[in-house]
Amino acid sequence: MMKKTALITGASSGIGKELSRIHASKGGDLVIVARRKDKLDKLKSELERKYKINVTVISKDLSDINSAKEIYDQVKSDNIKVDYLMNNAGFGGQGNFHERDWENDLDMMNVNMVTLTALTRFFLEDFVKRNEGKIMNTSSVAAFMPGPLQAVYFASKAYVLSLSNAIAQELSDTNITVTALIPGATKTEFSKVSGMDKTSLFRDSVSAQSVAREGYSGMINGDLDVIAGVTGIRKLQMKIISLIPKKFILKNIHKLQKVNEHEK
Repeated sequence: MMKKTALITGASSGIGKELSRIHASKGGDLVIVARRKDKLDKLKSELERKYKINVTVISKDLSDINSAKEIYDQVKSDNIKVDYLMNNAGFGGQGNFHERDWENDLDMMNVNMVTLTALTRFFLEDFVKRNEGKIMNTSSVAAFMPGPLQAVYFASKAYVLSLSNAIAQELSDTNITVTALIPGATKTEFSKVSGMDKTSLFRDSVSAQSVAREGYSGMINGDLDVIAGVTGIRKLQMKIISLIPKKFILKNIHKLQKVNEHEK
């Protein structure tokens, strides 16, 4: 199989960093994207030294609505052919919707939805011309339910899942696949920054490495959805959630997302 190049957003930490390591271990080149250039440069050095591959670093704030076009234009000007697009960047934040900082939520929507959509649109046109390529968009189990105290985040992940599934169907008669990675609670910087590591929802969180492995494998297989890092009772809940009265779900999610008093 010819060497494949993957573009991965949110590659400086967590799931994105682990996806980069997995792809590099397969001998593939990378374009890694995130805000923190120092962390990207460190990852580039690690992967190029260990796997003898080429890693291109693009430092970009994905909350900027022009960032997707700038990334795409840089990749094209560098004559890099992207085979796999992994839209992994995203962030959340806790609090009552009407009390949260509006600029923060606007940035969240830009990162989680607008830039992800734009990158998918730009690179997909190239994929269609070649009739080959794989896209993986990172959603969340949050996509299956409303999220009191993280209203915008949960809604944004529902958008990612819906968009990914719809495009996958549009491409069903091509050699292009679109996979939605749907992680459960995962141990990443996201959980700390969002404050979710102090809630009951993250009590049984799993490693970013295990989620990345499941997601990468599912993308290669062309799976529609990959529910990763969810086991036992949580997995059962995901399967039956559509049968549960919505008011009951809302009350329980609200309760789970409150910060535990002893964790404050």
